[in-house]
Amino acid sequence: MSENQEMSFHGLGIAPKVLEILEKMKFKVPTPIQYKAIPSAIEGKDVMGVAQTGTGKTLAFAIPMVQRLAQGKGVGLILVPTRELAYQVEETIRKVAPPFGIQSVVLIGGAPMDEQIRGLRRNPRVIVATPGRLIDHVTERHTLKLDNVSVLVLDEADRMFDMGFAPQIEQILRFIPKERQTMLFSATMPREIMTLTARHMKLPIHIEVARSGTVATNVTQELYIINREQKNLLLQKILGQYRGSVLVFSRTKHGARKITTDLKKININAAEIHSDRSLGQRKAALEGFKVGRYRVLVATDIAARGIDVKNIELVVNFDLPDDADNYVHRIGRTARAGTEGRAISFATPDQFEEVRSIQKLVQIDIPVATHPEVPAQEFWLKPPSVHAPAGAKKFGGRSFRPRAGAGGRFRRR
Repeated sequence: MSENQEMSFHGLGIAPKVLEILEKMKFKVPTPIQYKAIPSAIEGKDVMGVAQTGTGKTLAFAIPMVQRLAQGKGVGLILVPTRELAYQVEETIRKVAPPFGIQSVVLIGGAPMDEQIRGLRRNPRVIVATPGRLIDHVTERHTLKLDNVSVLVLDEADRMFDMGFAPQIEQILRFIPKERQTMLFSATMPREIMTLTARHMKLPIHIEVARSGTVATNVTQELYIINREQKNLLLQKILGQYRGSVLVFSRTKHGARKITTDLKKININAAEIHSDRSLGQRKAALEGFKVGRYRVLVATDIAARGIDVKNIELVVNFDLPDDADNYVHRIGRTARAGTEGRAISFATPDQFEEVRSIQKLVQIDIPVATHPEVPAQEFWLKPPSVHAPAGAKKFGGRSFRPRAGAGGRFRRR
């Protein structure tokens, strides 16, 4: 019997009312991060949790927060990097909070301020917010005070630092009582976050169920080396091989817009999510993707952490991410909660350094694939041995060269 099969939500200190909710939600076996984090968090200890995406981190802090708030006074504050993630987290809170009469509110940029103010007047016990909009309420509108926050959660902390929220987080921490419980959850743990935890957390319980940068074991990864001009053709060919939901990542919002337009021209139902889309448009695109109205969702990295859609069959990195860490978060949108998934990345011949950074982070050699109808390009994936062909470029460990007469396909050396 595996470790997961032996685990149970019973015996973790979870209140009977919450256990009933979990049973109704068909949650019978906790994920490793839930199993290890919930007992310490319920006891009120500071927790620093590291786990790959799609492993149930939200429930790992939602249950302890709601339960502790029900037992005492104070407010719970959850900081998240994106609007989409804010709604996702609040949806989980609303599932476990009703038995305790605890209400929640979402404070994010792009949403009507008046509606948020009305939500605050209902005295919610849980606030889910992006840093910028939270500061607006505290320092500009004076519609919110943080002097009664008793439980603080920093969710996807590394992403918040990547997006430049470090100054806002430091500012928010100055408004919050020092006597509080702090929980920090993330998929990676860069140095900046370790510095923050040293200053603002009290002897945190460090829980790491997978090393920083680990991707789900159920994700099959592939890499195509092609010229930039061939990307659209290859994407169309790949979409013809799959029938399920596909999430495509573009590096820029202009690129996302163009990919979506090109897919629509060949009668593929596609929608886009990026910073130029309004909050309403982004919600409509995500909801349409969830229910199957759109088969393909094209997104920039703004959506890498905020998309919680079950059964995404394939993630395509149309463009490699600027930051290797984002590769982990992108492909973590598939193979969630134990399911299987596939991640395909496109790289141009001049991007071997970017691929090397990704392979160093995930600690695997991503297999190079070819398509018979799309010309492949020469590329080197590992330092050549003494027997490698002259002029080989150093990169990652395995060398490839076009096979003569094979239209640019690769041959292992």
